Amino acid sequence: MEDSFYIMNNFDNFNFEKLYTDTDAAITRYKKAYKEFEKHFGKVENYKAEKLAAVSAPGRTEIGGNHTDHQKGCVIAASINLDILALAIPNGTNSVNLYSDGFGMQKIDLSALEPETDKNDTSALIRGVASWMKENDYKIEGFDAYLTSDVLVGSGLSSSAAFEVAVGGIFSFLFNNNKVSPMELAIAGQWAENNFMNKASGLMDQTASAVGGFVSIDFENTKSPKIKPISFDMSKTEYALCVVDVNASHANLTEAYSQITREMKQVAQFFGKEVLREVSEKEFFSKLKQLRLKVGDRPVLRALHFFGENQRAIDQAKLLQQNKLEEFLELVRASGNSSYKYLQNIYADPNHQAVSMALAISEKILYANNRSRAAVRVHGGGFAGTILAFVPNDLLENYKKEIEKVFGKNSCHILQIRNVGVWAQYL
Repeated sequence: MEDSFYIMNNFDNFNFEKLYTDTDAAITRYKKAYKEFEKHFGKVENYKAEKLAAVSAPGRTEIGGNHTDHQKGCVIAASINLDILALAIPNGTNSVNLYSDGFGMQKIDLSALEPETDKNDTSALIRGVASWMKENDYKIEGFDAYLTSDVLVGSGLSSSAAFEVAVGGIFSFLFNNNKVSPMELAIAGQWAENNFMNKASGLMDQTASAVGGFVSIDFENTKSPKIKPISFDMSKTEYALCVVDVNASHANLTEAYSQITREMKQVAQFFGKEVLREVSEKEFFSKLKQLRLKVGDRPVLRALHFFGENQRAIDQAKLLQQNKLEEFLELVRASGNSSYKYLQNIYADPNHQAVSMALAISEKILYANNRSRAAVRVHGGGFAGTILAFVPNDLLENYKKEIEKVFGKNSCHILQIRNVGVWAQYL
């Protein structure tokens, strides 16, 4: 086998330009990850497999369809140029040993894959993904892995989904000849969150990470969602795509997040359905009086948001495909208005309104002269997370400066769209 120095410098067959905007920085990062792997697990030459795999799973940004996926609705999402990178190798045991930069070592016994109520961390996600693989007749074996990420935790860019997809990608690449489809990897990640973390998440985050690119996703059939690539290139417009991290804690907000799913389902159950996608919008509006008495006003408002937002996501995809950016941005603003007033995922604690502040400041900066030129809205789950901004290039420098005066240096992330989802290759 070639020595480590050769492997670390033999990147000629790697298509880094498809994954990263700065290929030199990517190569430096991969070399550092290789050294870190050997620091925590020893020389690769000592492993029987003698092949170290690199697996990359990107973060995602939600473009349209806020909180529609868990109701079998429609969304627009895109993978971005920030990713989780894992270097992994079979260890010949029945144990997963995963060292995550910044979080330390996790050891998972693959013979014990039941949910553990006292563990609500990344070990639960590893067990959950492995459990789904096993239940669906895919091979699982032990491996050692070093993992590093530039998808900021709590940034609203779905670091957890990228983690789940990366773990599934390792099982697929090392033990199943890379035959687990991207959509299956996404489903495995959602399964892990739903059943091992007790988080009632939808399927958008994992799908965007696993599939890659700018995509429209219809979740009416969750076992086989309709995924359509959108041929829209942000880099050829006069806009930048920004996500602002408001630096607020997500602690104790899982319940607030899950209430959205539960309350939407309460409305669906009133009509004898499982999710709102199955409910007639016309019938919904005809029964508002009875519905309010039965479930209360907030679930009804959240259902009202779903019907409007689901159609907006469909319309937004068409407008992007037609390169009608101004009309698209109008719907982004409408989406933000609906999330704020009807979905109510902007605030959970009246005393801490960081997302509301970020939206107010952004509107002040971007809407001052010509409101139609820009758009801002909550990004992802909401509550304590991030906002999304479509910023004209001529306003970008000032926008970033003014936002970071309030929320701190590097709180404004300028994103690039990555056209490749989960990716794996031997070093």
